[in-house]
Amino acid sequence: MLKIFNDFDRRADLLARFDALMPTLSISSVFADVMYRQNVMHSSIKPAFKAKVTGQAVTVQLAAGDLVDPLRALEMGQPGDVIVVDAGGDTETSVCGGLMGGLAKNRGIRGMVINGAGRDIDELEAIGWPIWTRAITARGTHTMLSNRKEELSINVPISCGGVAVKPGDFIVADTIGVVVVPLEKAEEILTLAKEQADREENTRQWVAKGKTVEDLLAEFGRI
Repeated sequence: MLKIFNDFDRRADLLARFDALMPTLSISSVFADVMYRQNVMHSSIKPAFKAKVTGQAVTVQLAAGDLVDPLRALEMGQPGDVIVVDAGGDTETSVCGGLMGGLAKNRGIRGMVINGAGRDIDELEAIGWPIWTRAITARGTHTMLSNRKEELSINVPISCGGVAVKPGDFIVADTIGVVVVPLEKAEEILTLAKEQADREENTRQWVAKGKTVEDLLAEFGRI
């Protein structure tokens, strides 16, 4: 497999705006709604434990059938990044564990989304470094460093959970799911998401006052 190691421009200004929205309840649903239910990863990709994260995607393409730990991605990752790995949907070989999570956290990388499997979730939860995967398994890749290969490409367009992910796209992930916000549309989508989040919070407070469905329809019409 061709080995490609690209990089991309980080947008700290946009990342700060994503960070500001992350305390919002059901934040992945908010972004999914304003993107008309597009760019939502398959529901089989789930968080290993309760977590919420956003960041720009460092993409990793692994060679199917010859999976390796994407250690090179850690070297290239920067604070605010989220590593997104296409491991071919393999659910029986982990490509991320506790030690990798610790190294990534030390670099300021915020988490990992894997079209495949992970492991050591007790360690990852203990250090507060989240992963979203199709499966959890004890089976890892090559155990000896001398045997590790570099059959991977970094920061190339990939597919993860049925969604196209390009280097630098924004990831919004929580206990509900994983959403990809294309970098070229991020400013527009951020504005829509902020408006949607404000509307939902206002309605949430309105419902908390004891209103009924009939009250809701009378006030807002069918939603």
